[in-house]
Amino acid sequence: MTSTTRTRRIAAASAAAAMVAVSACGTDEQASQGGGGGEQGGGADITEPVVTTYDGGIYVLDGDTLEVQADIPLEGFNRINPAGDDRHLMVSTSDGFRVLDAVGGQLTDVTFGGAEPGHVVRHAGRTVLFTDGTGQVRSFDPHDLGDGKPETKEYRTEEPHHGVAVELDNGGMLVTVGNEEERGGIAILDESRAEITRNEDCPGVHGESAAQGGAIAVGCEDGVLIYRDGKITKVDSPTEYGRIGNQAGSPESPIALGDYKQDADAELERPTQLSLVDTENAQLQRVDLPASYTFRSLARGPEGEALVLGTDGRIHVVDPGSGQLTESIDVLEQEWSEPIEWQQPRPALFVRGDTAYVSDPEKQQLHAVDLDSGETRATADLESAPNELSGVVHAH
Repeated sequence: MTSTTRTRRIAAASAAAAMVAVSACGTDEQASQGGGGGEQGGGADITEPVVTTYDGGIYVLDGDTLEVQADIPLEGFNRINPAGDDRHLMVSTSDGFRVLDAVGGQLTDVTFGGAEPGHVVRHAGRTVLFTDGTGQVRSFDPHDLGDGKPETKEYRTEEPHHGVAVELDNGGMLVTVGNEEERGGIAILDESRAEITRNEDCPGVHGESAAQGGAIAVGCEDGVLIYRDGKITKVDSPTEYGRIGNQAGSPESPIALGDYKQDADAELERPTQLSLVDTENAQLQRVDLPASYTFRSLARGPEGEALVLGTDGRIHVVDPGSGQLTESIDVLEQEWSEPIEWQQPRPALFVRGDTAYVSDPEKQQLHAVDLDSGETRATADLESAPNELSGVVHAH
C-alpha cells in the first residue's frame, strides 16, 4: 500500500470514530473468585490478549507476537465476547456464561448460569447479558470482575426469546420484545425498569449498535429502529425485504455499520451490500461490495472506518460518511465461502486500535494486520482451526 493510499483512506474516514459494542451470548448463577479450569497461561501476564475458540478449547495469544500463551480445554460450541474491561472475556457454554481471565490465561470460577445464552452488550460503562431461555437480563460494571462475581441489576422480559438489551447512559434500558415464535420490537425502560415507551414495528428484531449522542440502532427484517433523545424512529429498508441483523457502531460517529440481506426465501444468503444508518438524520444508505461477507466480518477502524472482511480474502475499507469504498487490504491468500451452518468456522475479523486480527480456519492460522500500512505484521500457525475470534478491549 502506498503512502498516498494511506493518506486518502485516513482522510476519508475522519468523520467517524472507533469500534464499539458488539454482541455475543451470555447467562447467570452464583460464582466465586478464583481461577481454574483448563491449562494455565504460564504465570506471566499475557500482553494485549487475543482469543479464539476451536473444536475442544480456547487459545489465548499474545496480541503483539501472536504466540499461543494458553490452551484451555473446553468442550462444546463456545462463543466469546469482550467483557468490557481490559482483562476479561465472557465465554458462553452449554452450562452458562463463564468469565475468562485473558491476561492470566485461565477460566475463572465466575459463572452466570442459565439456559441458552444470548447477546452480550457493552455500553455506557456497563455490560449486559441476555439469557434467551429465560428472558433474564443482567447488567453489571465489568471493572468489578477482578474481585469475583460483580453485583448485578436484573430484569426479566415478558416472555423468553432470542433478544438483546442495552443499558442506557441515564441508567434506563432498551430491551427487545418477543417470544419463542416471533420477535417484533423494542421497549424502553426507566432506571427502575418501568416501561416508558415501545415500538413493535420491527419484525425479526435482532442485533444492536450504539452511536454518537447515545443513539441505539436495532435491526429489523425491513429496516431499523433508532432510539435517540427519548424517541423511537423507524427507518424502512429501500427493498421490500431488507434485513439488518449484525451491526458495528461508534460512540463518536452517528453512522452505524450493518449487514443487508434482501432474499427472504434464501437458505443462506451471501450478501454483497452493507448498510450505513445515519442515526441523526434517520437515513439508510446501501453500499455495494466486490465480495460477499458474513456476520463475523464487520468491525470499525481506529478512525471510524467501516471494515468488512470479504470472501475474496480482503478487508474492504468504507468511508461511513460518503459510503465510498476507499481501500481493499489483501490478507488471506485464497477466496472462501460461508458454510451453511452458522456454528461452523469461517474467517473472522476482530479489530483493536489500528490492528485487525483475521482468522483463517482452512490454513489454521491467525493474522495481525496493521491497518495503517496494510501489512501483515504477524501470523500464528495453530494446531486446530480457529472459530470465534475476540480479545480484550480498552474501556472508553
